[in-house]
Amino acid sequence: MTTDKRQTVLVVDDAPANIDLLVGSLKEEYNVKAATRGEKALQIIRSEVPPDMILLDIMMPGMDGYEVCRQLKEDFTTRHIPIIFITAKIGIEDEIRGFKLGAVDYITKPISPPIVQARVRAQLALFDQNQFLDRQVKEQTAQLHDTQLQIVRRLGRAAEYKDNETGLHVIRMSHYSEILGRAVGMSEREAALLLNAAPMHDIGKIGIPDSILQKPGKLDAAEWVTIQTHCQIGADIIGDAGDSELLEMAQVVALTHHEKWDGSGYPQHLAGEAIPRVGRIVAVADVFDALTSVRPYKPAWPVEQALALLQQGAGSHFDPHLIALFMHALPEILAFKDQYSEREERHN
Repeated sequence: MTTDKRQTVLVVDDAPANIDLLVGSLKEEYNVKAATRGEKALQIIRSEVPPDMILLDIMMPGMDGYEVCRQLKEDFTTRHIPIIFITAKIGIEDEIRGFKLGAVDYITKPISPPIVQARVRAQLALFDQNQFLDRQVKEQTAQLHDTQLQIVRRLGRAAEYKDNETGLHVIRMSHYSEILGRAVGMSEREAALLLNAAPMHDIGKIGIPDSILQKPGKLDAAEWVTIQTHCQIGADIIGDAGDSELLEMAQVVALTHHEKWDGSGYPQHLAGEAIPRVGRIVAVADVFDALTSVRPYKPAWPVEQALALLQQGAGSHFDPHLIALFMHALPEILAFKDQYSEREERHN
């Protein structure tokens, strides 16, 4: 059995004739998927490995192409996907609006197969070239980047030590987050950002009194209200990210990693896909490691018991799709868990 290694293009258009024409133009060179509604396109992108490119009609019933583009570009796990808008006619204002949202090109109707092929080929080649250049820049600035990351990691560990947790918790949950990020289709660069943003998830605990953080028993109502403020405190500590994608992602993670799929989390009571996916990813990684680690108030749970809780919480506490991906990636996760066990830290 052979695996199709071709790049994937998602075609989104409410007109079946246009779908047929676009698919016919591209199927010889690419793996082509199709959707006739914006909502369905988002569902495909979020539930499968994301496509390498999207051809997106603007005028569609329900969610139009602009809104689909906006949502994809706001998500750290999909913002890298090149989007070419397909439109019957376009004015200067429409074109400017599309480019501001993050589109890379326009193709006008009526559709010309040679133009479609040329534009898709050119934009994918440009995207590949940009990724190559990103890798070169990353190598050239590695020393500065490593210094910044060490600062971020130490701040993350500062919060963990204040909470009577080990520094290895930060390392483990960050790598679990990276593994899960790659599983949902994040690029290598974005998964690396998540790896290094995740340690900042609980930085806000620096602002919580020790009497609450280190209390061995159950928190009372007032103490629970106080502990919930650590998400906003963390976002405030990270502050304005400026041009730093790392700090931007870290702020999102700090603010949203305690939100729950059913809306019962905190601090904003977001629900479902309104919760940024990086926050949903870190929530799964953080809870799994907390459950399987020793804490002053509990022993470490067996892995099987922790997994049962994750599965029980799928659709209420956790994004069910992420739980399925977590289970699929379990061998890699458990290998990393064993490599960075608490025994290693006690021997250092």
